[in-house]
Amino acid sequence: MAWARTFWNRTGRPSTRWLWPDAFRKQDTSVAKAKQAIANYKKAVGDPAGLADLLVFYCEQSCGFASDVGYQDESYFDALVRMFEQSVSTANTLPTDTRDAPIARLDRVRSISHKCGYGVGDDMDFILAKNTKRKDCLSQRR
Repeated sequence: MAWARTFWNRTGRPSTRWLWPDAFRKQDTSVAKAKQAIANYKKAVGDPAGLADLLVFYCEQSCGFASDVGYQDESYFDALVRMFEQSVSTANTLPTDTRDAPIARLDRVRSISHKCGYGVGDDMDFILAKNTKRKDCLSQRR
């Protein structure tokens, strides 16, 4: 399957190549390639829980990379915020017994995103507060 080759590595885990490149090998980020892999997965599999997990993984990797290496690219952050919003929306479509785990992971992303600058953390605060269906998540804010 084409979607598998574009996003999954040999170990069967999602590839971080496009979201957390190796700076020592002079690799670049590619939001478009990461998003294409997600779109391919959505078309090929269409499992809402798997899609939510993949979208949250995208946010975790993007935010972690930017935070760890001090990456400062406004278009990268814009894509991250848009994907964060899509992740929250997708997680909210899940049954209540599986919804809390991805929302908790997104809450951790939101917390880390305040290190990025460019208002990313503030945007994520607003998105999560506006769209979340998880009650105890709101009490854990900063």
